[in-house]
Amino acid sequence: MRVRIGLGSCGIAAGAKKVIAELEKKLAEKDLGIKIEQTGCIGMCFNEPLLEVFDDEGKVSLYGKVTPEAVDRIVEEHIIGGSPVTEFLVSDDDMTFLTRQKRVALRNCGNIDPENIDDYMANNGYKAFEKCLKEMTQEEVIEQIKVSGLRGRGGAGFPTWFKWNATLNAKGAPPKYIICNADEGDPGAFMDRSLLEGDPNSVMEGMMIAGYAVGASEGVFYVRAEYPLAIKRLEMAIEQARERGLLGKNILGTNFSFDLRIKAGAGAFVCGEETALIASLEGERGMPRLKPPFPAQKGYWQQPTNINNVETYANVPWILFNGGSAFSAMGTATSKGTKVFALAGKIKRGGLVEVPMGIPLREVIFGIGGGITDDREIKGVQMGGPSGGCIPKELLDTPVDYESIVKTGAIMGSGGMIVMDETTCMVDMAKFFLDFTQKESCGKCYHCRLGTKRMLEILTRISEGEGKDGDIEILDELAVKIKEGSLCGLGQSAPNPAQSTVRYFRKEYEKHIYDHKCPSKKCKALLTFTIDEDKCTGCTLCARKCAVEAIKGEKKKAHTIDQTLCIKCGNCADVCRFGAVMID
Repeated sequence: MRVRIGLGSCGIAAGAKKVIAELEKKLAEKDLGIKIEQTGCIGMCFNEPLLEVFDDEGKVSLYGKVTPEAVDRIVEEHIIGGSPVTEFLVSDDDMTFLTRQKRVALRNCGNIDPENIDDYMANNGYKAFEKCLKEMTQEEVIEQIKVSGLRGRGGAGFPTWFKWNATLNAKGAPPKYIICNADEGDPGAFMDRSLLEGDPNSVMEGMMIAGYAVGASEGVFYVRAEYPLAIKRLEMAIEQARERGLLGKNILGTNFSFDLRIKAGAGAFVCGEETALIASLEGERGMPRLKPPFPAQKGYWQQPTNINNVETYANVPWILFNGGSAFSAMGTATSKGTKVFALAGKIKRGGLVEVPMGIPLREVIFGIGGGITDDREIKGVQMGGPSGGCIPKELLDTPVDYESIVKTGAIMGSGGMIVMDETTCMVDMAKFFLDFTQKESCGKCYHCRLGTKRMLEILTRISEGEGKDGDIEILDELAVKIKEGSLCGLGQSAPNPAQSTVRYFRKEYEKHIYDHKCPSKKCKALLTFTIDEDKCTGCTLCARKCAVEAIKGEKKKAHTIDQTLCIKCGNCADVCRFGAVMID
């Protein structure tokens, strides 16, 4: 019998280490001699901590939301007694979260020990790399990537083969470089982190294949310093690969030499842009550079450099092992393969999902994600993070592919998908993302530096009840100018959240500006708290919880709120058990 537990960041945050401690204690007490195995995040973050028990016949029982208190019964009844504890098992309904996916980039996440290279190699790991070195020319490798139709998964969707081919044919003396962009900075995005934590070797193998294809001698991981577990497991994977002769000089007896190293980034969102990332790698402030020349011609230290993101590289070994046509058989005519999304927000089953390109948004949100929390009405979905836009519920049948998503005013981005329900204020949502991009602007471009600040000021005024006639038109005008005058993708896409929410939710903006009301009841400055005299029992709980003593009234008699003192904190509404506090 085997026991395995998920130890990705989500599992650890949910209490997996406490579960392991209790499990180790119980197994030792019973002297069962079972070693606890670990794995990364399988994507079912909403059910963490996850514990798997494999019986001697190979049957797997998956337990979800495991607590230290549940461990005793699992050990006694299942591991010793042979009968699964059904009340703790992941339900069949929740299992559809996994069964409706098509996993290519995530093929090993949650299924292997990310700290053991032998687990990866037992699942066809490094066979594609060996095949490339011993059986294929550089041009043949790039041809398979071309046949696959793989496009960059970092957001822009640029054809991967084209970048590789440009780097291969770049003129000049060696060296050439391979860079992995793991500077995942979008709020609500955790695809790259989960991949690096759960299957670092697949990303490494993809970089090694790319290195061979373009003639590079060194690869660099640019990883956010906020991802310590990902960095730790990458370091372990690199060291183990060196020990097995998969990195270094004359790999596998060939003339190809290649090595990898890690650079921890300082957490600047703009460093997700490739030229700003290169500047940071070189020790400079992360600011974008003019293109051309492109990194394929003059990149890291002015040498030919290929940059792709984590998910792009993770697909490469699968493509070379199975053939480019197998990958291109999935997806649409222009968007091939699968795409990984971080499903978050007001969703019942949040986590990491991988689906074929072309699947409708509705299927991802309701078929895989299980629908909206508390069965509320969906309002929209934000795609592409701060660089993306909001897609309203009327467009949920939009297929998930690059072209279709762009037509809605959003972008695919790296894969963030934040679901919003009827309680979400779209003005507040736009303000949140503009606040983020304004703070993250490197300041190099005048339009981005000041334009985003002006847009944020307008959105803030609107949310505080000080909006003016013409504000919506000024937002649109600023958006156009910022996009035209910005050098990199941050500035060129920063206005998207405001533009898309104005486009689809203009009436909500008008309600804020002209009626001084927030339909979603989120903008505190526009709210009024009153007490329904017929429902109030005079329990005094709201008065006792009011920090500014704005609530007055005698015990067992209806209370009132002094509007001149009320700071609109909402404590009264939160504690009232009788629904007497009304919010307007």
